[in-house]
Amino acid sequence: MTSEQLYILVGVPMLFNATLIGLVIAYINARFGKVDARFDGIDKRFDDMRDLWRAELRRVEEVLDARLKQIEERG
Repeated sequence: MTSEQLYILVGVPMLFNATLIGLVIAYINARFGKVDARFDGIDKRFDDMRDLWRAELRRVEEVLDARLKQIEERG
């Protein structure tokens, strides 16, 4: 067996495995990219909900302030 034959015997399976591992890593990264995009959507919904709650709390605060002002003016 010559050196070239030994290099081919060892090198071809290594290249095949490296290619296969590269494809698996690319597939996993693509899947995580989709999961990350889904979490970005969830984060946006939480941000929107937080903004809605802030607006509603601000409105409630204004109503309570107006009612307290009325009570103070009567008393």
